[in-house]
Amino acid sequence: MMARLTSAMLVSALVRRADQQGGSAMVLAKGDATAGGILLIGYERAANPRFLERGIGPDGVPALVPSGPAALADELAVSDYWERRRARDPDLWVVELDIAAVERFAAETMNLC
Repeated sequence: MMARLTSAMLVSALVRRADQQGGSAMVLAKGDATAGGILLIGYERAANPRFLERGIGPDGVPALVPSGPAALADELAVSDYWERRRARDPDLWVVELDIAAVERFAAETMNLC
């Protein structure tokens, strides 16, 4: 079994690295520090939000997988979705990232690629 970084460490790395690369990151909800799930809300230039989370990819290895609704009407739909998820899973971390190539950035930071 491979050792994994805690959720708190991964979120901290995402926030720190986004800041270093000129992007922004905000923790919207803190979850379980050790093993909480991480839901990412990815933006590029404050537009086109999409949800990603750490999970198991089709090849059976850890990966970022798409999550949530594919099309979002407005910012209210974004917050509604993550707040419903958080109500069902209080251990869930919710992180908003606004940086170029958000999916690649998150996968590299979380060592999923």
